[in-house]
Amino acid sequence: MKEHLKKIPEFTNEEEEREFWDKHDSTEYIDYKKAGKVVFPELQMSTRVISLRLTESMLNEIKSLAHKNDIPYQTYIKVLLLEQLKRNRLKKAS
Repeated sequence: MKEHLKKIPEFTNEEEEREFWDKHDSTEYIDYKKAGKVVFPELQMSTRVISLRLTESMLNEIKSLAHKNDIPYQTYIKVLLLEQLKRNRLKKAS
């Protein structure tokens, strides 16, 4: 790592900071060998609302299965999607 690190400037807002880091190499400012692990227990993943068209029969089946698992049907859809994404990642890795 570099012996003389540059001083990180003061930023007036997030946009200014974002632009700065887009144009500068962080290794000139931060000694990553001294970095520690950080945990953010209250951090929520960003979500985005989408519109999804499903047939009535598919939606009814999803709602029925969600009810059997005692979870909201939209949560159940996310679980199904996440499981499929994990399977696809495993296939690509092997």
